[in-house]
Amino acid sequence: MSVALDTSRTEETAVVRRWKNPIIYAVLAALSFFLIGLNAPDKTVVFRLSDGLKNFSIPDLSLNAGVYGWISVVAMAAIAAFAFITMNKGREIPRGLQGLFWFFFITGMLVWVIGAARSSELSLVTLLTGALTLSIPMIFGSLGGLLCERSGIVNIAIEAQLLLGAFTAALAASMTGSPWVGLLAAMIGGVLVSLILAVFAIKYLVDQTIVGVVVNVLVAGLTGFLYSRVLQADPAHLNSAPKLPTFEIPVLSQIPVIGPVLFNQSVLVYIMYITVALIWFALNKTKWGLRTRAVGEHPKAADTLGINVNRLRFTNVLLAGVVAGMGGAFFTLVSVSSFNANMTAGQGYIALAALIFGRWKPFGALFASLLFGFTLQLNFVLSLLGTSVPTELLAMLPYLVTIFAVAGLVGVSRGPAASGKPYIKG
Repeated sequence: MSVALDTSRTEETAVVRRWKNPIIYAVLAALSFFLIGLNAPDKTVVFRLSDGLKNFSIPDLSLNAGVYGWISVVAMAAIAAFAFITMNKGREIPRGLQGLFWFFFITGMLVWVIGAARSSELSLVTLLTGALTLSIPMIFGSLGGLLCERSGIVNIAIEAQLLLGAFTAALAASMTGSPWVGLLAAMIGGVLVSLILAVFAIKYLVDQTIVGVVVNVLVAGLTGFLYSRVLQADPAHLNSAPKLPTFEIPVLSQIPVIGPVLFNQSVLVYIMYITVALIWFALNKTKWGLRTRAVGEHPKAADTLGINVNRLRFTNVLLAGVVAGMGGAFFTLVSVSSFNANMTAGQGYIALAALIFGRWKPFGALFASLLFGFTLQLNFVLSLLGTSVPTELLAMLPYLVTIFAVAGLVGVSRGPAASGKPYIKG
């Protein structure tokens, strides 16, 4: 007698449900219900769209603060509910819906705040142009941090690179009368900071985080001392830098809304476009990029293939200084024409947050920096409009967004595996 045994087994697949984002959406939707729903002002908010256009004009965008507030609340609540249902089934929330949620949250809050201000009319072109401009140091800083961390070196010294770049740019441009010399000096200033970081972190194997913090304090003290003792002694010749030129790209600058924002800017903005594209291409399409990523992920394996790990790291850290130094030039060659002590105001740390928020990718760091730049510009614009929101809260806004972005909105994100770990051959 033969006995047939059923040896088939049901394989169960473990489903990982991450409830963080649905919970965040639900909390923000509830907050929006009370703020921009129940307490929405009964005013019409006007966004001017034709600023910067010469040959034609387009109608202003008018929105009733109360009506748009409720539309935003309903849309956010629906997306939050869908996020819970989707996550309960073990599926990821579509990225398009995530973007739509943040669109309604940001625009809903913006309409609510402007509606509560004394003046309810705002130039959208001015808002976005200022946001892009203020993002420049954070974009360059985050790209400098990216070059370091993709190589396995943690760069906490972005703040020092920006600050010394701003100082050297102001000094060199003031002495020579040329903003281009100032830009070159800013790159050299960033490289000097990178050199300190590379020598101690790579050659002497000092903890990279500690080196970065110490360098930040050192440069802040050094530039503050030189500012008070040297620059202020003769500001007309040592601290009156000419600005980098601004020029308009024909045809492209006349595209409604985005034309004046993207194509009527300082030359440093156009350099930023090129830098982002070059770094993306180099990291993803060249032998150097492949080696950099290999060194940042598996340095021992890269070493066995003949790559000099520490030399490549050293080179990339210096290159990061060049990029971050250009960000420092923004403060004294674009924003204002003189250096002030600690004028970077912690934007190097925000750049580091943008790098993490952007998941260590060039375009991710770009868009994260633009978000933080938008909050900085929004602070200035709302102050001018006379909003009822306390000025202290507005001043905190960029840093609050930074904290929430890194702590709550990044999701599961993993940096380069070897980042922060010194490599000892053999």
